[in-house]
Amino acid sequence: MTIGATSVTADQLDVLMSHSNALQGANRFKLGLFGLNVDNACAITTIDGVFHPTWNNVKRLTRMADAAGFEALVPVARWRGFGGVTNFNGACYETFTWAAGVGGATERAAVFATSHVPTIHPIVAAKQATTIDHITGGRFALNVVCGWFEPELEMFGATIMEHDERYAYATEWLEVMKQLWTAEEEFDYSGRYFRIRRGFHQPKPIQRPFPPIMNAGGSGVGRHFAAKYCDMIFIHIKGQDMETARKDVDEVRLLARKEYGREIQVWANCYCVIGDTDADALKFREWYVREKGDWQAVDNLVRIMGLQSGVLPKEQLEGAKYHFIAGWGGYPLVGSPARVADDINKLASVGLDGALLSWPRYEEGLTRFIDEVMPLIQQAGLRHPASTKEAQRTTQRV
Repeated sequence: MTIGATSVTADQLDVLMSHSNALQGANRFKLGLFGLNVDNACAITTIDGVFHPTWNNVKRLTRMADAAGFEALVPVARWRGFGGVTNFNGACYETFTWAAGVGGATERAAVFATSHVPTIHPIVAAKQATTIDHITGGRFALNVVCGWFEPELEMFGATIMEHDERYAYATEWLEVMKQLWTAEEEFDYSGRYFRIRRGFHQPKPIQRPFPPIMNAGGSGVGRHFAAKYCDMIFIHIKGQDMETARKDVDEVRLLARKEYGREIQVWANCYCVIGDTDADALKFREWYVREKGDWQAVDNLVRIMGLQSGVLPKEQLEGAKYHFIAGWGGYPLVGSPARVADDINKLASVGLDGALLSWPRYEEGLTRFIDEVMPLIQQAGLRHPASTKEAQRTTQRV
C-alpha cells in the first residue's frame, strides 16, 4: 500500500492504524513534560525534592505523565552544566538514547529528542530518529536547537556562529535530514555546510513524510525558520498581558500560513508551583528562588546567553534571573489548583496549542497537578479524560 507517494509495508500500516502521534490528538490544550533528562530539570535551586536523572526516576515520572494523557515528553540538549553550587544541568542524559529508552517505557505520549545541530551530523541524527520512530510505533518528534551555549560547542572543537548563520546551518541540516527520510533513491546534496554524495537511508520513518519537528526561534529569522521548516514553535510569553500574547500567537500562525502555506502548532514553556492557596504558592516560590536559588549558576547562564552588559536594564535582568531560577524563564503557573487551571485556560484562550511544564519539586508537583489540576481543566473543556484502559495498563507497568 502507498500513503502519499510512499510505500508502506503491512506491518507499518498496522502500526499506523493502531497508533497516532499524540501531538495530533483531539485535546484542545496539550501538555508536555520538560527537562526530565537533566539534573534539577528546570529549577535552579538548592531545595530538596528537585529532579535528579536516575533511570528509575525518568521511567517513573514519564509513565505517570503517559498514563495521565500528557502528549509530549521533551528533554533538554545539554553536555555540561552552568557551574554554581548545583552545577545546574551538569549531570544529564543524551537525548536520542533517552528518547529511545523512554519510548520503550511508555505507550502514548510523543517522545522527543532535542538536538543542537552543530553537535551531530544529519545522517547520524536521521538514522537515530528513524530508529526511535520504529521503537515507539510512530511517536517520535524532534526539537531542533541551533546552538547557543558556547562552552558546550568548544567541547566539540566548534566555534559559535553568528546568529543568522546558525539558522542557515540548521536549514541545510534539516534539508539533508528530510531528504534522507523521504528520498527512495540515492541523492547528492551540495550546500555551504554539507556535501552529501550518494546519500541513502533505509528504513524510512513510520510517520510520513517524517516525524514532527519543533523549534523555539524567537527572532525574526528564527520565526521564519520555524514557520517554514517546523511543525511546532515555542514562543515566550512576556508578563501577564494576554492580549499581547494573543497577538504574538496570531502573528506566528499568520506568518506560517501566508508566507509558506503551512499550519503550525504554537506552544509555550511554563513552570508550575501549586499551593493550597495562592499565597502559599507565592510564598514557596519566593523561598526557593530568593533564599535557595543558585544565583551563581544563573549569573553564568545569563552571561553565556549575552543578557548582561547593558543588553537588558538592570531591573529587567534581575527579573529574568528570578524566573530562570523559578523554571528556566517559563511562564509562571503559580497558585492554588483552581488558579493554575484558570491560568491554563487563559493560555488556551489566546490560541496556544499546548505547554511544556516543569515543577521545582518535580514528582510532588506532577502528582499534585494530575490529581488536582487535571480534573479542573478537563471540566473546562480543554482536555478529555485519559482512557481508563490506557491509564490502567500504563500504571500496571509502573
